[in-house]
Amino acid sequence: MSITIITGTATDVGKTVVTAGIVGKHLSEGALPHVIKPIQTGEPDGHGDLRTIADLTGLPQTHLHEFIRYPEPLAPATAARRAGMDTLSLPDVSHRITTLAANGDPVLVEGAGGLLVRMGDWTIADLAVELGAPMIVVTSTGLGSLNTAELTVEACRHRGIDVVGLVGGSVPAVPDLATTCNITDLPDLTGVPALAWIPEGAGQLPREQFLAAAPGWFR
Repeated sequence: MSITIITGTATDVGKTVVTAGIVGKHLSEGALPHVIKPIQTGEPDGHGDLRTIADLTGLPQTHLHEFIRYPEPLAPATAARRAGMDTLSLPDVSHRITTLAANGDPVLVEGAGGLLVRMGDWTIADLAVELGAPMIVVTSTGLGSLNTAELTVEACRHRGIDVVGLVGGSVPAVPDLATTCNITDLPDLTGVPALAWIPEGAGQLPREQFLAAAPGWFR
């Protein structure tokens, strides 16, 4: 099985665009990946992260999987409690993911928010441990990014999770001093290779341009 989990150092650091970029790279190599968003919060029907990935990549609905959604844009456990809805169990989510991965297609699992956001009584870190799956950490690149990236990588290592690389979720065309320094310092200080630096605005590209550019972003 080929399962990779994508988390962020915080919310709104570019996880969904990065996930779409990885889909684009797989497509360029002749693979048709599955993308799983176990829990979506704060989006009406027909919208959300999987819709963004579909729009950017053309990945068919048969390969886009959402297990549950909660109405308010909050941490999943909080959103579930406020809505009076059940949370998903870790064994059930793990089973559903491994079932989708059984045919050998790449599987990308996009978390919600950061590594330790509560999805119920579990986190995306717990899911990575349960699956024995490697992690890609999407990070901001501006001022303050070194601290959050180091904390996230350290928390993964503490749990025995293999962090295969960092991805900068949105790098301005003209980066400021902090961003310029961080692009050099992030891999050195975390001890994790940089897999890609995604250009700011990539998520607004038309599909053809996005798919043409995405393979070149990744090492």
